[in-house]
Amino acid sequence: MLKAATTRPRISTLILLTGTSLLSLNMFMPALPQMAASFNVQYGLMTVAVAGYLVAAAIMQLLWGPLSDRYGRRSILLIAICIFFGASIGGFLATNFWIFLAFRFLQSAVVAGGVISQAIIRDTASDEEAASLLGYVAMVMALAPLVGPALGGAMTEIFGWHSIFLFYSVAGGILLILCWVDVGETNKNQSNSIAEQFRSYPELFRSRRFWAYSLGLMFSIGGFFTFISGAALVVSQEFNLSTTWLGVGIGSISGGFMFGNFVSGRFTQVLGMHRIMVLGRLCAILGPTIGLVLSYTGSVNAVIYFGCILFIGVGNGLSGPSANVGVMSVRPKLAGSAAGMAGAIVIGGGAVFTWLTGVLLTTTGTLAMHLFLILLCSLAGFLCIAYVIAIERRLAATN
Repeated sequence: MLKAATTRPRISTLILLTGTSLLSLNMFMPALPQMAASFNVQYGLMTVAVAGYLVAAAIMQLLWGPLSDRYGRRSILLIAICIFFGASIGGFLATNFWIFLAFRFLQSAVVAGGVISQAIIRDTASDEEAASLLGYVAMVMALAPLVGPALGGAMTEIFGWHSIFLFYSVAGGILLILCWVDVGETNKNQSNSIAEQFRSYPELFRSRRFWAYSLGLMFSIGGFFTFISGAALVVSQEFNLSTTWLGVGIGSISGGFMFGNFVSGRFTQVLGMHRIMVLGRLCAILGPTIGLVLSYTGSVNAVIYFGCILFIGVGNGLSGPSANVGVMSVRPKLAGSAAGMAGAIVIGGGAVFTWLTGVLLTTTGTLAMHLFLILLCSLAGFLCIAYVIAIERRLAATN
């Protein structure tokens, strides 16, 4: 009989939980054409498995954060992983597209791994320390989206798309056991009722800092969603790459993300959260700007294209941990709820960016348009972070 955990989890466990939530999004991206043929649906309809998943994940995050504030991190995490485990098996066995889609939406329960892991770190660390820890966690778990598309592309080529959902099923089972034996309860100040929890929400909704941090994250990660949702189409038109190399290219953004998180983890306590966030946003603007200029000169090949996209990963890695800590620090007693709502805003925005990118690239289909959309997201993210820093400095000056 496996003994239930009573102490705070290891960082490695939080890394695996967060990494699996990312794998569930991007690992099967290279398999979309094969899946569309398998279910006998158009590619555009098949992409609902991505955009629809993002909407479901946004809703799930609105549930898991408040529930973990009320009932504790451990119990809610175990329930969420159970749902993901069952849905992955259902997706593997499904022969009808709509049944598959239902299980695919249920898989979004795994986003609790990322939301609750952030809340656990916030429960047990100060702001600067939490930003540093989140940087290290994100650096290591960035291997998931880096390896995921490449692994998914190779598995699709060799075994077919079903193998990816078999992988999800096995991962869900392992995570369920790991959570049981390693994740103890860290929320020592659980709210008295869900009603009380929701009555506290206006505190977050009225906070300009919360919205600025959340929208900054949304636009920052929006550049990533814009990239992954349009890369397959743009690359197929501009460059001659196999699905395996396409997966490697899509995953390459995570190499930059990993490096950015390493720098964030190493230097946030030295430079401070504000400087790290500004540096990250400037980096995210630089990459697509260079790519856009080169696209008009006809000098872009696959290596240059994916190289410019690396700057998006680096920028998100630098600014993301501090922005996430900022979200949860607006009202520390609502850390789980804040993380969940911010995550819902990010993923909901991602669904919009995914849909908008698909529409615009289907009509224009140009590399320049793709890079321009990514640049717009990066610029908007910079403006949000600049605004929240101005608010923080005014608050510090008056205290």
